[in-house]
Amino acid sequence: MLPAHIANYRAVQIRTSSPGEVLLALYDGLFKFLQLAKHSIRNRNAGRAGEALSRAHAILSELYGSLDHSQYPELCKNLARLYDFCLMRLTYANRHRNVDVIDEVMRVLTPVREANREAVKRVAAEARVEVRAGGGR
Repeated sequence: MLPAHIANYRAVQIRTSSPGEVLLALYDGLFKFLQLAKHSIRNRNAGRAGEALSRAHAILSELYGSLDHSQYPELCKNLARLYDFCLMRLTYANRHRNVDVIDEVMRVLTPVREANREAVKRVAAEARVEVRAGGGR
């Protein structure tokens, strides 16, 4: 469990972040837990591996559940399929303590993570240009 001051800091950080920054934080957390699960499996710590995979599964489920199919239906449909595949593979990896399957999930999600990172950078840069153009320095 996190000390109260760290938990409070993280809560404020999330509340003051843009939706894109929250999305990137979710992906970063997902990959952190996937790495931890791999490390724990290699060190034969089944409990820690299971907990890390459970947390990764929860983050991926949140990403899946947050898709807004009314905005970009085709993109959301494709992401939903991808997330569903990854959720199934994480369940398999957890059941069989299989590092290769975790690597597979990471390979599949890395391009999505990086595309989101680039999109968030682009949106932030465009927002800075709009602020400058509006005279708000």
